[in-house]
Amino acid sequence: MSFLDQIEPLKQAAIADLHAATDLGALEQTKGSYLGAQGKFTGLMKQLGTLSKEEKPAAGKLINQAKAELEAALVARRAELELKAALPKEPTDFTLPGRRRTLGKLHPLTQVTEDIVRAFRKIGFAVADGPEIEDEYHCFDALNTPADHPARDSQDTFYLATPNRQLLRTHTSSVQIRVMEKQPPPVRIIAPGRVYRRDNADATHNPTFQQIEGLYVDKRVTIGDLKGTVEFVFQELLGNDVRVRFRPHYFSYTEPSFEIDFSSAMVRKMGKEWLEIAGCGMVHPKVFETVGYDPEIWTGWAFGFGIERIAMLRYEINDIRLFYENDVRFLKQF
Repeated sequence: MSFLDQIEPLKQAAIADLHAATDLGALEQTKGSYLGAQGKFTGLMKQLGTLSKEEKPAAGKLINQAKAELEAALVARRAELELKAALPKEPTDFTLPGRRRTLGKLHPLTQVTEDIVRAFRKIGFAVADGPEIEDEYHCFDALNTPADHPARDSQDTFYLATPNRQLLRTHTSSVQIRVMEKQPPPVRIIAPGRVYRRDNADATHNPTFQQIEGLYVDKRVTIGDLKGTVEFVFQELLGNDVRVRFRPHYFSYTEPSFEIDFSSAMVRKMGKEWLEIAGCGMVHPKVFETVGYDPEIWTGWAFGFGIERIAMLRYEINDIRLFYENDVRFLKQF
């Protein structure tokens, strides 16, 4: 039998064997017996080199056509067997209605955090992050908090049993220090994150809660800049009818320092005219000196508030513990 006469019968035999394969394993075995390194069809192709110059063009054309048909038959049979393998082994009624997979939602605190971040990004603030396990320097010393300050007492702070007296951060102000240590001014950042304090859990307190703090440092920054920013952000979060006021207060890392109250139709609905919502102030010169900023050139403001407080006001929730109980009936509402 001539070389050309062998091609068609071998091709037909290969296609028949491919169609006869009953599973993917058998199919791969059949493929190897014909198209593998030692396969029958591969061996036939190797004989092309022994043909005369006159025979090679026609033989090469027939070989390539046959090989293409074999590969197409292989792909088609593999698809059939893969579908067969995916089908249920037991009889199935495909007319039954399907079961939809329940889609999850973002936690309400995550939704509020994203809204806060979105509001600040509109006015050029970047998001900064830092470790939750901190040292006393970044959490207290660099923020001008004296050693005898009540916040540093073990009754208020979770200290870890480590040689260097590490702690769980009580605020995200430590992120502000870390950012200023790494970059020169101007600085415009917000630092959302989880913080820890030794509070007994009740309707308005939790040992773990979410906080967001902001820092703006530049030349000629004033309290007017602070008030304008605060008004813009709280109107973005709680409605255009929000008004804010500043009351004098004391924080060791700002001077002057203020508590922020806000008023809106929602607050008046609660039977109050003003409601405390945040703390803020102009960055203390000693904080700037600690991080290497010249307080004669640079000024800035900082603020901080609890994200749970915003969420409770927005959604009219009266117990902070609901955010952490993982009750799906509660979470589905948001």
